[in-house]
Amino acid sequence: MTARRRKKAIGIVVTACALAVVAAAVFAADYYYTWLRSNSVGGGRAINIYHSTDYNGLLDSIAASGAVSNMKSFRRAASRMNLQQTFKPGHYQLQAGLNNKQIERVFSHGWQTPVKLLVRPCVRDLEKIAGALGRQLEADSTEIIAAIGDRQIMASHGFNRATYLAMFIPDTYEVYWTITPLQLLDRLKKEYDAFWNDSRRNKAREAGLNPEQVMTLASIVIEETKYEPEMPTIAGVYINRLRKGMPLQADPTVKYAVNDPSLRRILNKHLEVDSPYNTYKHTGLTPGPITTPTKAAIDAVLNYQHHNYLYFCAHENFNGQHRFASTLAGHLENARRYHSALNAQQKK
Repeated sequence: MTARRRKKAIGIVVTACALAVVAAAVFAADYYYTWLRSNSVGGGRAINIYHSTDYNGLLDSIAASGAVSNMKSFRRAASRMNLQQTFKPGHYQLQAGLNNKQIERVFSHGWQTPVKLLVRPCVRDLEKIAGALGRQLEADSTEIIAAIGDRQIMASHGFNRATYLAMFIPDTYEVYWTITPLQLLDRLKKEYDAFWNDSRRNKAREAGLNPEQVMTLASIVIEETKYEPEMPTIAGVYINRLRKGMPLQADPTVKYAVNDPSLRRILNKHLEVDSPYNTYKHTGLTPGPITTPTKAAIDAVLNYQHHNYLYFCAHENFNGQHRFASTLAGHLENARRYHSALNAQQKK
């Protein structure tokens, strides 16, 4: 081989080596940016993927959330891993520091982040509960209303239309965003059963009540006062009345019967409403709860105060508290003070 050919061959080899190095560098860079480099920023950015979301919608939702810093590299990785065929609906919050492969696995395996589901206190009917739950989950309120109103589901949980409100104990629960209405109701029934442990059931029995009756009485107590230290005292008044066979004469039940929770004064025309929820006309408890009572109100009934009071009236100072009496005469005096103060206030 001549010197000229040798030099040419060496040039070719050097060039080939240089191209190989460049190709290796490009491949390494591509591999690093596609698979190894951190691409999630964390920060609790929520990504909700509905069952109706298509692949483009998935990518758009991820991009809109700002949870992925380099969408170009993620789109490339997602395409190579066939995410289009494997992604699952759900509520996702990516941890910071995930690479594209790890991000892809979150969506392809459906590794959802649970949501905190709030069952609110003092909700008066099942439809409003359904609406509040529907705003927090993928299932809308219409689907949840249909499930809640299904009498077979009610019966399977041990309730009827009047008592079903008792099952919804106010609290914050962790659930998956894609939970179905039936799964949700089953879960809330489990929470109800867990709340009603042996200790609470024994206390209910000692008070002469079952859990649903405790929930009903607690719903009346919470509507009478939001001042928790007074709740056991008010519960004791109603327990005393039940034991004596006296009508409860609870104003909140009349408001429920006439479907007007804003009433400030109960008039004679309200007391004449023929409803099983009118405790001025009917003795005993109402057929079911008139609202969703707090745990504090439930436990106030279970730990009711033992006393001789049969009456109570709102305090004339309008401080949210009450005056209690053991006799009708004492009660009428307390009522006179309150109404005098109320009349004076309304004249201002």
